[in-house]
Formats: sequence, structure tokens, C-alpha cells
Amino acid sequence: PIEFDKDDDSHMEVIVAVSNLRARSYKIPEEDMHKSRFIAGKIIPAIATTTALVTGLVCFEFLKVFQDKPLDHFKNGFVNLALPLFTFAEPIEPKATKTMLKGEEYKWTAWDRLEVDLGDITLKEFLAYFEKEYESEVTMLSYGVTILYAMYSQKSRSKERMAMKISELVQTVTKKPIDPKLKYLILEVCAMDADGEDVELPYLRYHYKQ
Repeated sequence: PIEFDKDDDSHMEVIVAVSNLRARSYKIPEEDMHKSRFIAGKIIPAIATTTALVTGLVCFEFLKVFQDKPLDHFKNGFVNLALPLFTFAEPIEPKATKTMLKGEEYKWTAWDRLEVDLGDITLKEFLAYFEKEYESEVTMLSYGVTILYAMYSQKSRSKERMAMKISELVQTVTKKPIDPKLKYLILEVCAMDADGEDVELPYLRYHYKQ
């Protein structure tokens, strides 16, 4: 079996990468190799039985993902080694939203998103792209709780705002700089089709850095 060695740089590179990914996800300060090695050297070994069991179950589920198994092959596991108790249940399929897009039924869940990978374009270019790509007109565009564009707002339809790059528009409206580490922005879009019917869509991931 492979044993962890804090003095092995190849082991520590994995630990640093994975721990910093988790830190970034939970807004925890990230650490470099030196500090991570110091932390790893002070860890008190714990009883590994439950950890090993849970890790094994997680690996089984990962294999199913890679093998593209159907949903009913996956399992949620509930274990308590003190009782002992082992219970498994099938996960619930995510709620699907159905809407009409480009004349066809479009089905999406909370796991889906739209991708816009055109670099940093102006608001006017974005609206034109969206109408051409999805055959829908944007009625509202927002970033978090901030409205960037609203069809019925004279201010958001002004020539000045239409000429702004999306990233510039976000910073102007929110009055906050964008984190330089971000490679994309999460935008929410409200749209309607040619018949004036609302089109419900997932969030949009706007890649403004190439």
C-alpha cells in the first residue's frame, strides 16, 4: 500500500493542490508547500476505520460516474460503525425545468448552465449574440442581486451602458472590483421568445478571460 510521507515532494504537491481547492471553495486562507508540510507533520493520527469505509464507498460512486451508469445504479450510504448500521438508498433525480427554446422543448436541472465563451464583449454584443444563439430576447440580465440590464429601463439601455464590456459594467454597477482570480462571471438571464412568452433558463457562465 502507498503510505503518505510529508517529506516526499510528490505526495505534498497532491496534498497542497487538493487542500487549496477545498480552501478556495470554502473561502479558507490557502497555504503554500512549506506551511502545508508543517501542518501535515503535526497531525495526530485518528482511527481510520470509518474514514477508510467512507472513502471506499465514495470511490465506488466515482467509478459509476466514469462508467456513465444510470441514476438507479448510484447509492447514498448511511453508516454507523458503533451500532453497527449500514443503510443505502437511491438518490433522487434533480428537479427538471421544461421550457421552449428555438422552437423545441429544452429540459434542464440545477446542475446545468449556459456557456458564453467569447471573451469580454460589450453589453450590446452580448444581447445580439444571445438573440442569435438562443432565438430569445434578453429582458433582464443580473449579477448576484445587481441588475445589469433591464429591457424597460432607460438607464440600462443607454448608449454609455450598451458600449461597456460586461466586466466593466459589473464593476460600475456593483461599485466593487472583480476578483482578479476569477476566470468567469455567473450571470442570471430572463428572456422571452418571439411570441412574447417567458423562457426560463439556467444560469449563465460568462468567460470574460481567454
